Amino acid sequence: MNRSEALELLHEYTAGDSLRKHAYAVAAAMRAYACRHGEDEELWEVTGLLHDFDYERYPNAPDHTRKGAEILRQRGVDERIVRAILSHAEWNEIPRASLLEKSLFAVDELAGFITAVAYVRPSRSLAEVDVRAVRKKMKDKAFARAVRREDIVDGAALLEMELDAHIAVVLEAMQAKHEELGL
Repeated sequence: MNRSEALELLHEYTAGDSLRKHAYAVAAAMRAYACRHGEDEELWEVTGLLHDFDYERYPNAPDHTRKGAEILRQRGVDERIVRAILSHAEWNEIPRASLLEKSLFAVDELAGFITAVAYVRPSRSLAEVDVRAVRKKMKDKAFARAVRREDIVDGAALLEMELDAHIAVVLEAMQAKHEELGL
């Protein structure tokens, strides 16, 4: 599946603007990590675009990701993408073995958290967000309460990166796509 086909599928299943933008943010970060590791940038971007495409129709675990995996397999999507999507959800109990799987888990919560940090800036712009601001907001447990900080920290560890470096990669990828993200 290429990027345009993935976008078509995402838009078919996801009407909500915020969930679409989350998919775009994760896709941007996944492409950045693919580039960084010399991997297939389109495959990684497609994985990011589709990681939550089924969420609006199947929001409850374990249907979310499992129903999506069925749909993706019916459409002949690369099994590496399907496995990465399944592995990013804890309830599937699939070990994150490949760099693709580890990266998807690592960027998912962080992309959402960075978006939340941008939303509280006066300009609602990613241009005003830096690593220090993200780290500061991570300490505030009342801020973006639903975001699991341990997943952000664990994601950096999975990638064998310092947390600040991981935040910087995802933030820079999102800043490069700020118009698409509306930030």
